[in-house]
Amino acid sequence: MPDPKLTLLPFADISGYTEGFDIVSVQSGHDGLAYVLLINQVPERKQGMFVQTKLNKPYTYKVLIVSDQYVQDVVIGEQHYHYHYVQPLQEHLLLVGARCTYYGNNQFDLNAKVCDMEGAAIREFLLGDGIESVQVTKHGTIWTSYFDEGIFGNNGWEQPVGANGLLAWDAYGNVLYKNTAADIADCYALNVINEQEVWFYYYTDFTLGCFSGGVEPESTRVNFLNPNISGSSGFCTDGYHFLFEAGYGKHLTFIFKKMHKPGSLTEGTEVTLLNEKNTPFQQARQDYRQDRLLLNEGNLLYQVTMKELLSVIE
Repeated sequence: MPDPKLTLLPFADISGYTEGFDIVSVQSGHDGLAYVLLINQVPERKQGMFVQTKLNKPYTYKVLIVSDQYVQDVVIGEQHYHYHYVQPLQEHLLLVGARCTYYGNNQFDLNAKVCDMEGAAIREFLLGDGIESVQVTKHGTIWTSYFDEGIFGNNGWEQPVGANGLLAWDAYGNVLYKNTAADIADCYALNVINEQEVWFYYYTDFTLGCFSGGVEPESTRVNFLNPNISGSSGFCTDGYHFLFEAGYGKHLTFIFKKMHKPGSLTEGTEVTLLNEKNTPFQQARQDYRQDRLLLNEGNLLYQVTMKELLSVIE
C-alpha cells in the first residue's frame, strides 16, 4: 500500500493569547494538556551566538495551559533568567532554562524555578547545564536529559551535573536517579510515560533504552533495542508501536515501527502528517509524550495519538 497519510485538525487556536509575545516552546504534560511557554521579547544571543542565562533586564513570561475546551494563562513577570521549558509540577508550574553557568567557588545559576498558578515564585534549584529535554511525572518526578555540552562540560562546568546524560529529581531538586546503564554522549530524545516507564534515545549508538521499575536502585531495570534510525529528535509509543521523527535531514518526516519481537522493531513505514489544508507541516514545533505527538504551527496546536495513527496504518 502507498505510504499512509493522516490529516490533523487543530484542537486549539492560541492567537488570542500571543499578542506581544513570542512562543518559546510547546510541551505536553503528564495530564495530556499542552503547556505553551511565551516571552515578551526573545533575548539577544551573546556575541550573536551564545544563549544567555542571566538576563540583563526583566522579561515577562506567559504560560498557556491548553486543552480542546479551554485556555488558561499564567503571567510570570519580572524575570531575570532565560527559561526554555515549562511543565506541570504537582499543583505548580516548573520553568527550566536549558543553560546555566558555573562561576567558581561553588557559585552557579539556579536554572529551575517553581511558580504557583498566579505566577509567584516558590523556590529555585539547579538542574544542570545543557538540558535537552524536561518531562515531569504525575507525582512530581522531574526527568532531565542532556546534550553533549551538558555531558562533557561547558559554561564553566568542569564536573557537569548532566555527565550521566539522564537524571531524575524530586520536586525540590534532589537527585533520585543517575543513569549508569547507558553510555550517553547526547540524549536526543526522551519520553516519560509514567513513574515506572521512561524511554530515551541517545548517541553515539542511536540506541533506544527503556527504564522501568522505579528509581530505587534495587528495582531499576534498563533494556535496550536498536531502532535503526540515526539522529531522530523524538518518538512516541504505547510500548508496542512507535512513531519516530525519521532522523538527520528528515525534519517533520515520520516513521512508524512496531515491536517485531522483544528487542527488535520492524523496518518501518513512512507516515505523512497533513494540516487542515491537506498540506504537510513545514515549520512545526514537535513534542513527544507517552503515545501522542503534539505539533504547533503558527498559533495552532495539533495532536495525534497512536490509536489515530493505527487507524490509517493497520
